[in-house]
Amino acid sequence: MPKSLLEELPVIVREGRQQAERILEGLESRRRVRLQTREWVLPSKDVAAADWIAQAQRAARMGEGSGDGWTNRLVYGDNLLAIAALLAGDEDTPSLRGEVDLIYIDPPFDSKADYRTKVQLPGVEIEQRPTVIEQFAYSDTWSEGTASYLRMIVPRLVLMRELLTKTGAIYVHLDYHVSHYVKAVMDELFGKNNLNGCLVWQLGTGAKGRQEWSNQHNDILCYSRSGNLIFNHEADELREPFAETSLAMHFNKINADGRRYRERIVNGKSYIYYADEGRLVGSVWTDCPSMSANSPILNESVGYDTQKPEKLLSRIIAASSNEDSIIADFFGGSGTTAAVAEKLGRRWITSDIGKPACMIMRKRLIDQGAKPFLYQAIGDYHVETAKTHFGRNYRVGDLSAIVLSLFGALPLAPEDNPLRNLGSIAFGGRKTLVLVDSPGKLTGDATLKKAIAQRDNLLGGWDRVVVLGWNFEPSIGQSIAALNDDRLEVLVIPPDLLDRMRKKGGIEKLRGQVRFASLQYVTLKSATRQPAADGNERIEVTLDNYVLLSPEAINLDEDNRRKLHKVMNAEPLALIEYWAVDPDYDGQVFRSVWQDYRGNTANDDDALRVVDRAGFSVPRKAGERRICVRVVDVFGFEAEVVKTVAEPTP
Repeated sequence: MPKSLLEELPVIVREGRQQAERILEGLESRRRVRLQTREWVLPSKDVAAADWIAQAQRAARMGEGSGDGWTNRLVYGDNLLAIAALLAGDEDTPSLRGEVDLIYIDPPFDSKADYRTKVQLPGVEIEQRPTVIEQFAYSDTWSEGTASYLRMIVPRLVLMRELLTKTGAIYVHLDYHVSHYVKAVMDELFGKNNLNGCLVWQLGTGAKGRQEWSNQHNDILCYSRSGNLIFNHEADELREPFAETSLAMHFNKINADGRRYRERIVNGKSYIYYADEGRLVGSVWTDCPSMSANSPILNESVGYDTQKPEKLLSRIIAASSNEDSIIADFFGGSGTTAAVAEKLGRRWITSDIGKPACMIMRKRLIDQGAKPFLYQAIGDYHVETAKTHFGRNYRVGDLSAIVLSLFGALPLAPEDNPLRNLGSIAFGGRKTLVLVDSPGKLTGDATLKKAIAQRDNLLGGWDRVVVLGWNFEPSIGQSIAALNDDRLEVLVIPPDLLDRMRKKGGIEKLRGQVRFASLQYVTLKSATRQPAADGNERIEVTLDNYVLLSPEAINLDEDNRRKLHKVMNAEPLALIEYWAVDPDYDGQVFRSVWQDYRGNTANDDDALRVVDRAGFSVPRKAGERRICVRVVDVFGFEAEVVKTVAEPTP
């Protein structure tokens, strides 16, 4: 007879602790998880108005990073790995162990949720299923209902506790499906004496005609690290007006300034309470409207189903953090936590495993003119996944051998293949060399040149070479075009490969089912520099074309795939969700100082298209400029192009 969830709970907590302890033990290792910076974002969206205001802000903030070395960050990827990376730290950012003052999380708790994404393009709507990584993360969370949900959340809660300061607090937003189970878990992990609040957020009012109680609230559990948490009870966000009956009954005195007040005498000491100060809210919050269809705060909406209102997060952040505190949200969703933390002068970190969520958050922060922030990703996601699959002692060669086999290639002899990443395919009298790149690096120009050299010099006589990569430099399309080698092909290893092996039960069951997709690239019509009268210079960039070479990698049914091809053929630039320009790209960190994105109607009234031309001013610079343009399409694919432009003549 299967065990009940109450019987399983102690095992779930014990195993979750053990998983977290293994991660903590590996924080000092050479192969610890790291975050990889994809973009340094200086919010400066394209607007139709004159550029002089944006120019002044851009010039003032070009070198901004914060005097204490801190930069806010948005992280794409599995939050378990993101937390591990933050705990480990690296050469650029010290460990955040014991440095975070407040964590708010709103983990998904509806096992029947449909995470399909609707992409509105000009004249057509495409319905995209989740990426396979998102699907597996979601199915792992709910494969066994609440039990698997708890297996997901326990190790994350253990690691989040390690991030908190001694006066830090964590708020966990839940509904009736799992709140009681998570409370029992948190009593164990944080100590039941460190429960500082069980908040009830009222979502709405009861519905007519139902024969059951209508669920109209969520629960928000608040636990502190040590019981001695920050609590700013005087903050305006924690106050609400007194009821009229209370004002009439108790606040019947008026001082010389015309303020109504009441006086209480406690132990011979007088305490004055003013009516206009309001009262401290309790644990039942009825004054934070949800983002429902008839909500008075729909102007906040960013089109994300589970978006939470800013007032809710303002109250939590104001209560349990101080100005310049570090706030973290590891289920970022629509980005409300980061947006509110920014407005309240807090430092912040947010992450999400969904690309649509990360795109929405980046646009939202740019839209509100946030301070410069980093957009980062898990630097070695596939390495960590491989460790989970093969064990901590796995070798990259083990993974390369699997990829070669699924591609249909035979491994070369050991003397020609010391890294076990080379294979061959012979068909129709032609021989193809296959190179599998490492999952821990970005495949780029150097790898392509190495592959061509091996094709031309390795004994055996090769007709062509195929490079299979996991992660790519955004400029890979430009590198391929510059090499202009028709005997070179570059393909993408499916990012979900290891997850699918785990689900299917091994490599044999995947044969014939794995697609290796091609890449995408962007081209420019022009990129120019012109001197300006004010001592600056004007940069103008015009997009030419965006080519999506891997539509088969997008999780679409046939009807939606036909719709996509129609847009690709008629208006390829309409696929661009976001694009940005770095006027001085160093080849390492992309520093965007100008952005445009779908939904930005500050430049025009077209919410479904980006502008195709960027024009902005920056401080004048002697010598050449390497102008880099990076594009993200509606499906989250990235591409970039770099153009070197000479200094303009006066």
